Parts: sequence; structure tokens; C-alpha cells
Amino acid sequence: MIDALAIVDPRAVVDPSAKIAAGVTIGPFSVIGADVEIGADTWIGPHVVINGPSRIGKENKIFQFSSIGEEPQDKKYKGEPTFLEIGDRNVIREYCTFNRGTSQDIGYTRMGNDNWIMAYVHIAHDCVVGDNTIFANNTTLAGHVNIEDYAILGGACLIHQFCTIGAHSFVGMGSHIAKDVPPYLMVSGQPAAPHGLNIEGLRRREFSAEAIKALRKAYKIVYRSSLTVAKALEQLQELKQEFAEVAQFADFVAKSERGIVR
Repeated sequence: MIDALAIVDPRAVVDPSAKIAAGVTIGPFSVIGADVEIGADTWIGPHVVINGPSRIGKENKIFQFSSIGEEPQDKKYKGEPTFLEIGDRNVIREYCTFNRGTSQDIGYTRMGNDNWIMAYVHIAHDCVVGDNTIFANNTTLAGHVNIEDYAILGGACLIHQFCTIGAHSFVGMGSHIAKDVPPYLMVSGQPAAPHGLNIEGLRRREFSAEAIKALRKAYKIVYRSSLTVAKALEQLQELKQEFAEVAQFADFVAKSERGIVR
């Protein structure tokens, strides 16, 4: 069903089962498949392919030659009904590829709101991306990756399957990530290594000077004290009671199953 206030180029192909809301624009030669839902005021450029089941929210911009909601690149996939969900106000640039989930994991791939996704980014099956992230060109997520809010990934980063990139962290260009990156960190390298806190990012987001000071102390305890992770976490108990940011950092480290970049 296409809303009367949607603008669909006559050269586009839209499956009759697709739900196209008011204010949506679909450019020439784009293909919108079955079981696709596109929210109000979303702009789909030319030569975009969107397959379902997929749901795309409001006010997104998807640029030419992107492939959204395609089958997962997983040999175990046998055509099971899996899903892709994209939130609101995301910018997805040229040649991006987002795959649906698999039944072996959560069954869906999900992106939140207000993300800035540059050209040639690949988001594989069963990935979960939060809000307000930035992915620079050619960044690639393997399957089952979690990217938390406000994380920034530099150009050509490679993220191994089952890794989590913590909130407000910064991953330098060309980095290879094979372990979890705790919140607030700055990491880079092949393999990635820690390089302190993402101080500039925290200041831009108006973290208090006291919170940043507490995070610096927490970082030193975990990364520069020669303690085991377990002993370092014991040292953080009092500080995490006082600062929610330190609690977020410490709890992430404690729950990490892959181990942290260290």
C-alpha cells in the first residue's frame, strides 16, 4: 500500500505488500520488496534495493546503490523468516549493505535512531546498533556485533563477530577489533590497543569535569595498575557508587564474555 502523499518515481518497482507512508520519496530504479515498511518522510535515492521483512522508520535518508534487508551471509541460513529494523533519522550513504538476522541468534538486525553511516559500510546479520553512532567509510561489522550509543568507528574498521563496542568510545581508522571495547575508551591498531579515554568526545557531549576525572581514575586502575581485571574491578567498587559513568564502565568490563581490549 502506497500512501497518496508518497512520491514514487514511475521507474521504481514497489511490491504490492510494501507499506509506504506519507511523505516518502522513492527514486528511479529502486526496488522495494515484499514485507517492507517505510515510515513517513523517509527519502530513498535511486538504485536502492530494500528486501523484507524489514521495517524502516521516519525521516531516514538512504542513498544510491545501498542494499538493505537482504538475506544474511551465513551458510546455516535456510530461508527462515528473519527481520531487519531501522529506526528514525538515520543517514545511510552509498553502497551500504545491511543484512537481516538469523534464527540461530536473535533473529533480527536492528539499528536505532540518528546514526550517521558513511559509504560502503557493511552491517551483518544479528547486529544491534544503538543511537547517535558514526561509522566512517568501509567499516565492516561481522555477525552478532553490538555497537552502543554514541560510539564512533573510523574508516575501514573491522569488527569481529560477537564483539561489543561500548558507548561513547572511539575506534581509530583501520583498526581490527577482536575483543570488547569498554565505554569511553579510545582504541586503535591491528589488533586494537587502548589509548586512553575519548576525552574530546566526552567534553563535546558535556560530561562533567568530575565525571571525566573519575573515569580517568577508573581507566588507570584497569589499564595501568598491573592488576588482574578481577582485582581492578574490586578497586572500583567505591568509585562506581559515586559516579554512574564509572558504574557503566565497570559493569561492562565485568560482563564481557570475550574479554576487553587491554
